[in-house]
Amino acid sequence: MSDPAAAPEPANPRIDASIPHSARIWNYWLGGKDNYRVDEEAGDAYTAVFPGIVTIARSSRAFLRRNITYLVSEAGIRQFLDIGTGLPTAQNTHEVAQRLAPEARIVYVDNDPMVLAHARALLYSTREGATAYVDADVTDPDRILAAAADTLDFGRPTALILSNILGHIADHGQARSIVTRLMDALPAGSYLSINDGSLGVDPVFEQAQDAYNSSGAVPYNLRTADEITTFFDGLDLVDPGVVSVTQWRPEPGPSAPEVVAEHGGLARKG
Repeated sequence: MSDPAAAPEPANPRIDASIPHSARIWNYWLGGKDNYRVDEEAGDAYTAVFPGIVTIARSSRAFLRRNITYLVSEAGIRQFLDIGTGLPTAQNTHEVAQRLAPEARIVYVDNDPMVLAHARALLYSTREGATAYVDADVTDPDRILAAAADTLDFGRPTALILSNILGHIADHGQARSIVTRLMDALPAGSYLSINDGSLGVDPVFEQAQDAYNSSGAVPYNLRTADEITTFFDGLDLVDPGVVSVTQWRPEPGPSAPEVVAEHGGLARKG
């Protein structure tokens, strides 16, 4: 646990350092420093029940990195709309994309005031490309699209990234309609990348998540792999489809990657 004296000071009245926050807890699990004592305590309480959450968090970030690498290197994508950005850590979308294609353009979207306070770290860009930050909620896709259009050309293929954000929308139908609205605004040749915590894989994980949702933090709702797959309806899934994130085009290794309770996929709009 980090030294409490080194914890960030609230610089925004919208930041409540007395209540654990999912973005800050996730940052803690990823080894970041942008969290408060209450987040560390909530994160430690979670890992006491389910230590595997750290593996899930890091596997999720690795999945996103492999997605972006595929999108840039194999699909030729140069525009990214990353909604539910979270706090900046290592291997952010713009870092991965612009390392491979310096001209890539990225728009991050989040409504977390702490993310906004750290937006400068996210907005660092190559000279050839661009990054921007939109302060908006995932449940307001029209606002997101209008603001993102200042940086992205929606006449060109764009990758929509929804990483561990749809679980914050309890109603599955509402979550699907938001994805549909966002993808409808993107042209053919665009891609959708989604990963979220999944039900039916690890009962200990589900128990820990239930306890977390009862802790006062903003709830995060797990969905089955089949439910996550429905977000890609009408799109062409890239092989191997919707799988545990560790099994999506894993890097070569001596053994098969373990299955974790986090599923994701990537699909192309035809």
